Amino acid sequence: MVHPFTSQKFRFWSFVSMFLLVFVHGYNLEIRYLEPWTMPGEPLTITGFTEYFLANGIFRFRIPMLFAISGYLFALHDQTPHPVRMKKRLRTLLLPYLLWSAFAILMCFGLELIPYSRNLIANSHVLQIDESKVLIHDYAWYEVLARWIVFPVSYQLWFLRVLLIYNLAYPAIRYLVTNKTARRIFFPIAFLLWLSTFGLLFIEGEGLLFFSLGVWLQKSGTSIETPLRGTAPAPWGAVFISMALIKTLLAFNGADLLGSYQEPVLTILHKGVVASGLIACWYGCDGWVRWCMARPWFVWLSAFSFVIYTLHAPLVAFAINGVLDILLPVKGAHLITFFVLPLAIIIFCIAVGAVLRTISPSLYGVITGGRGLGGSI
Repeated sequence: MVHPFTSQKFRFWSFVSMFLLVFVHGYNLEIRYLEPWTMPGEPLTITGFTEYFLANGIFRFRIPMLFAISGYLFALHDQTPHPVRMKKRLRTLLLPYLLWSAFAILMCFGLELIPYSRNLIANSHVLQIDESKVLIHDYAWYEVLARWIVFPVSYQLWFLRVLLIYNLAYPAIRYLVTNKTARRIFFPIAFLLWLSTFGLLFIEGEGLLFFSLGVWLQKSGTSIETPLRGTAPAPWGAVFISMALIKTLLAFNGADLLGSYQEPVLTILHKGVVASGLIACWYGCDGWVRWCMARPWFVWLSAFSFVIYTLHAPLVAFAINGVLDILLPVKGAHLITFFVLPLAIIIFCIAVGAVLRTISPSLYGVITGGRGLGGSI
């Protein structure tokens, strides 16, 4: 069984991770698609520094955190046969994936009928396949099918797809992390896949390492309630902030100093930020967790984590240019947009979730896989 406070931490970090995800997707500098090695391609300003430091630095520990939690929780229920669990995962992962992916396609199709939103979608390049296909209306039927099943318009859904694959492969992963000989081979390979940011459709290096780490922590009986040896949060927090700061400065001004080594250096720093941030936040924020989870309003909000996750994108990407067009005469328009737009989208998602849960709990349960109705987090 999981310690009650650990259960609270799982719920807290699930919500916080989804909350921060909207800000990452609300990043609005010129080069908006963020990779670990992304260089902004513009001069360093307060706005540029703040957005990059947060969106491609401090906030990037979230996905590894979620994969580790998912692996730990899945390993916790080995008393249930794996085929039975996979049948449930089809309902809690695959069905929401397909439903939300289809909804995003239909939503975009509808928005493209309105000239103003059609222009916003085209200018966002979110739906672009090639120079001639920038809208759903431009797609062939098989491209719509591919968007629905493999490359969703709601691009954040990749997490559900990959998690389903890891759940399916769980018996093999469990063997690899619990067998002493296999573990010595598997974890170095998983670490290298993570370090290289390996990704091939259904296999994603960052997810594999941390999902497997979560499985190992549970199966080994390792306590996650208190810091392990070498995981004191204070020094790791200092590393976390320092590496994010160095990475941000080098992303803007490192070309002359690092030359062709800028990308690999940024990637290594990024991995350091992720690992140190995960340790520092998991062990160092217990006071915040206790305070928040003692507030009924926060617990109520946390029930809508999944709706925030599934509904916020691509809406936030479409809205960026529209909000900037309105605010650009205002000094600091990009920074204001970075903070205000994600908050507005989050409020919208929670409102939609609350209304739908009230009007039709059964439908809400289907599209969320039971989350927010007393089901899985």
